Amino acid sequence: MFASDLTENRKVELCTKIAEKVVRFRLTPLAIMMIETVKPLSFIGNQLMVFIAPMVTAFTSSPVYDEMTAFFEDRSNLEMLIQKIEELESEWAKKEADIRKERKARRKQRGKRKQTINS
Repeated sequence: MFASDLTENRKVELCTKIAEKVVRFRLTPLAIMMIETVKPLSFIGNQLMVFIAPMVTAFTSSPVYDEMTAFFEDRSNLEMLIQKIEELESEWAKKEADIRKERKARRKQRGKRKQTINS
């Protein structure tokens, strides 16, 4: 499979899946640093994936490996992946901030109730 064989929708799906896992495991800084570091070597990495494909397919018959190989062939896909990771990370950080605000408001309410009960 070649990079040209992947549709834009499938590229976005793969990118989103990878980004979601990176953010879920809270590996955003590490992942972005690693992707930026290996971006110039993406084609060589792609060729390495093609080379070891027979060994990988001996253990699994998933078509995702071929799609990932094609995905990493094009450097622009790596940039898209970085942007998606950053986007999901900012969404996650916003949700976390909202949760913290809610918790703080609840604690404040509980404190007021305790004061009224003790008074």
